[in-house]
Amino acid sequence: MCLTIPGEVRRIDGREEASRTAEVDFDGVIRTVRLVYLPETQVGDFVLVHAGFATRQVDPADAREAWRLARAMRGERPLAPGPSNPPRTAVLP
Repeated sequence: MCLTIPGEVRRIDGREEASRTAEVDFDGVIRTVRLVYLPETQVGDFVLVHAGFATRQVDPADAREAWRLARAMRGERPLAPGPSNPPRTAVLP
């Protein structure tokens, strides 16, 4: 079973669709991924990645919520609400 964590596109390299890559931030872990399946991806978008390929764009609020829940599962202290971590209706203690 896999657990997919969304990542935020920080930088895009390449102009041709077949060779475009992106630097993606998975809540502090940076990886390079291929954009061949999502050529419309832009800096600031959130994506899901499988086997090194971005496969789906996701809503930024949903992505940040996934990051918050992953932190909570790891036992990390939740971030205070702010511009990069807006408040949500469900809050873990």
